Amino acid sequence: MGKGISKAIERIEGIGANQVVGNLDASGMRFGIIVARFNDELTDELARSAYQCLEKNGAKRETIDMVRVPGAYEIPVVAEKMAASGNYNALIVLGVVVEGETQHAQMIIDTTGQSILDIACRHQLPVINEIVGVRSWAQAEARCLGGENTRGWYAAEAAIETARVYKQIG
Repeated sequence: MGKGISKAIERIEGIGANQVVGNLDASGMRFGIIVARFNDELTDELARSAYQCLEKNGAKRETIDMVRVPGAYEIPVVAEKMAASGNYNALIVLGVVVEGETQHAQMIIDTTGQSILDIACRHQLPVINEIVGVRSWAQAEARCLGGENTRGWYAAEAAIETARVYKQIG
């Protein structure tokens, strides 16, 4: 067995409860993507793979808004505004924070993560957090480069599936 989630989205066999499961049909849905420019050689690839995943799963170009911000720390304020607009079925936030010699990276990861969770709960909107926190540039490249194998692609799939679940329980 591998790490993470399987590709199959299905009900759990042998459980008699009403089960709500999503799917990867992005058609008819609207998505917002917020991308940090800091470490843009990596964040650009996260954004590209998220966008490609949304399109591959039925989202139209005109239903995807992408907003660039200077760094990960600026993501929550823009996510708050986009969530408050009521225009989106899900938001995806993308950034890369590489650990340095100080605690700054951990502070960025902790504060942005909590802020993004608060926004999702306050607005009852899926906000998928893929601000990738890593210890080295090599770890960042492993998570950000490679199309369907990136955290950007995963974030888009999670956004679609969670938005579909929200529609069913809404």
